[in-house]
Amino acid sequence: MKIATFNVNSINARLPRILEWFDAAKPDVAVLQEIKCVDEKFPAGEFEDLGYNVEVHGQKTYNGVALLSKYPLDDVMKGLPGDKDDEQARYIEALVMPDDADPVRIGGLYLPNGNPAPGPKYDYKLSWMKRLKQHAQDLLKNEEAFVLAGDYNVIPQAEDAYDPAAWADDALFRPETRAAFREIVNLGLTDALRQADPNGVRYTFWDYQRGSWQKDHGIRIDHLLLSPQAADRFKDVGIDRSERGKEKPSDHVPVWLELA
Repeated sequence: MKIATFNVNSINARLPRILEWFDAAKPDVAVLQEIKCVDEKFPAGEFEDLGYNVEVHGQKTYNGVALLSKYPLDDVMKGLPGDKDDEQARYIEALVMPDDADPVRIGGLYLPNGNPAPGPKYDYKLSWMKRLKQHAQDLLKNEEAFVLAGDYNVIPQAEDAYDPAAWADDALFRPETRAAFREIVNLGLTDALRQADPNGVRYTFWDYQRGSWQKDHGIRIDHLLLSPQAADRFKDVGIDRSERGKEKPSDHVPVWLELA
């Protein structure tokens, strides 16, 4: 089973490029972030024509997440538990039901950026991360295979930034952010990319400004975290870096993993 995460930075603005990637990469399951549209404006038909079941948790102009699967979906949840007043569309989850394999629960997330930090937006980020940790704890109690995939807006360690000093005061790299991320991983989850490449330099985001892509001034903020049951089925992981060099790309690139 090939599972991918892709922050598309507006699904409708980049639809031809995204469909090209789907056609080439052929993920069995994909979670998308920053679709930047309400549910009704999501081009579901384009993906249904490719054989995907589509679930969307959208929001006008900002945020928004979607989950697409070649397999049936069950137990669909929209919104991260823990705050009934949170109106930002940042989390979607479903149980993926292959015909010939055990089900896998997929959580697709778009974690808040948090800048400027400190401030209310950073407080919201840290609060959201606490809720994600609690939800991960609850999922672990079920002893099932699950993957929490998405744009975490977290640079976990110095190797994940071209210039760590330049990010020292940014919400993505502040000590509190990295500590909160470690708390989630330390519940017993596996960072798929680091499982395969513990110390390598592997970026998933390059800013549109200052020639970041051309200079390879990137950061790694898109992650796939696996439960122990999913980690036992881990086969491969990769970053489709070349997508960033195409015409009118997202500033993120797809990250994918394969489970047995």
